[in-house]
Order: sequence, then C-alpha cells, then structure tokens
Amino acid sequence: MKKKIYNKYDKSKISTLPRVLFEGRIVVVLTETEAEKAVRYLLSQPILGVDTETRPSFKKGTVHQVSLLQVSGHDVCFLFRLNQLGMSPSVKRLLEDTKVPKIGLSLRDDLNSLHKLGDFNAGNFVDLQNCVSEVGVEDMSLQKLYANFFGQRISKREQLTNWEADILSDKQKGYAATDAWSCIMLYEELQRLERTGDYELIKVVDNETSTAA
Repeated sequence: MKKKIYNKYDKSKISTLPRVLFEGRIVVVLTETEAEKAVRYLLSQPILGVDTETRPSFKKGTVHQVSLLQVSGHDVCFLFRLNQLGMSPSVKRLLEDTKVPKIGLSLRDDLNSLHKLGDFNAGNFVDLQNCVSEVGVEDMSLQKLYANFFGQRISKREQLTNWEADILSDKQKGYAATDAWSCIMLYEELQRLERTGDYELIKVVDNETSTAA
C-alpha cells in the first residue's frame, strides 16, 4: 500500500502523535580543539542535518546573535556553542565544505544568522523547503513535515528557552539534536519516495480531500 502524505497537514492532529527524539550520542562543543575534532568526524559522514538556535528576545527591538549550531549525522550530533566559540576556523571549514550535503529547513534564515558572526562562503546546503514542494507538499514547518511523513511529533517545548545558559539542559540538548537529525530523516524519505513513487498525495482544500495520482 502506498504511503499517504498530505499537501497540508492538520496541525490539530500533531498533539495526538507519539513523540520522536534523537536517540544517538550528543556532544557539546565549547572550544576550537573540540570543534576541530568534531568537524573532522562530521566531514567523514555521507550526509548531515543542520539547524541553529538563538536566545529568544522578549523585548521589542532586541535581537540576539545565533547561540547554537547543531550538526548531526545518523548516530552522533554535535552542538557547537557559538556564543562561546564564535565563527572559529573549524566551524567556518564545516560551513564552507562543498562535498558533504548538509540538510536543513529555511536555511536562508540560518545562514544569514551565521553570517553575522563572520564571513564564509556557504558550501553544500540543501533546503527541505525546496524538496517537499517537488512532491506537492505545501507545509514548511519541521513539525508539520515530520508528522506528515512519519506520523510522529517533534516537540517544540524547548524552542524559547535560554540558549546562552551556562550549561544546556538535557531537554535543550535533546531538542536541538532532534531538529538537526530529523532533517536527515526527512530528506532520505523524500529521496526514497521520489525514487520509488511509493506515495499517494492527498490534497486538502477547504476541509475537503482529494487524491492526486
């Protein structure tokens, strides 16, 4: 039976889905020495998921710089604490790499934030927002996309926490790693569906549904 996906996923259903959480190893990177080792490992992987976090501002006109860059393989996720590292040589090398595909969502925003820390030429980045449109999906949020393709819920509870805290909580680390890792999962599933045609697009229009061949 073909996999059913929707052009627009019903947000009200997300809370009923089982939660997904990255189950691999999470490594916090604080120094350039640690960053060098992390980047060496990451660039040996076939594919990476990326995301960033920024300390939220609750005061009008106040905008913080990006605090965290999370980069994940299938089994290990590294959390680069950019509020301490800055645009270090190893971080720049990672961002400029042209060989390993780095999958993210709304990458323009992430890359713009990173550019404020230092100059670099963005390497091999792939934006999921461009990929999902090719199969007829109109949603652009990670939470909706993961629910649509996998029937699981990514919790956003930690999104507005302090990403510049002296020590990140386990919940913050799990949240950050899940966001990066899930980009790999979505990309590989999209690649599989496009290769096999093993899906059925359900079009939702004004509370009505129709099936696209």
